[in-house]
Amino acid sequence: MVVPHDAVPPNPFPPGGPWEDRPAGALPPDPFAGDPDDPARALTEPDDDENVPITGDERDELLSDLADLAVYQALLAPRGVRGIVVDCGECEEPHYHDWALLAASLEQLLNDGRMRPHEPAFDPDPHSYVSWEYCRGYADGVTASESAY
Repeated sequence: MVVPHDAVPPNPFPPGGPWEDRPAGALPPDPFAGDPDDPARALTEPDDDENVPITGDERDELLSDLADLAVYQALLAPRGVRGIVVDCGECEEPHYHDWALLAASLEQLLNDGRMRPHEPAFDPDPHSYVSWEYCRGYADGVTASESAY
């Protein structure tokens, strides 16, 4: 069968269908509306705490964390440390944050009151990341040794 190059297939959505009653960009009706076995019922409701602004104390802590992070990066990045590892209490997996990513996340928390989701570090070398406590101890050790002289 030979089809001319300018042949247009018939429109699968002929005029007058139920889709024309909806405004442009509207979502189709929920197929589970009113269904007691709606699978969406298993999802939790969003927390109302999401839109609560941070307190002054929380703001001060974030500013302090950002200042500490800059010090830790200045001390440890030249030694090959790429960032900080955090043990996640929810998934029980370590999360590896490069210096810039962690700073951006803390700044977003400071500005927006929440952190946006982000992609995990790609194939991180666990030996290149240290804990926040290690950073604090290292900075304290450097400060103590410089104060001794």
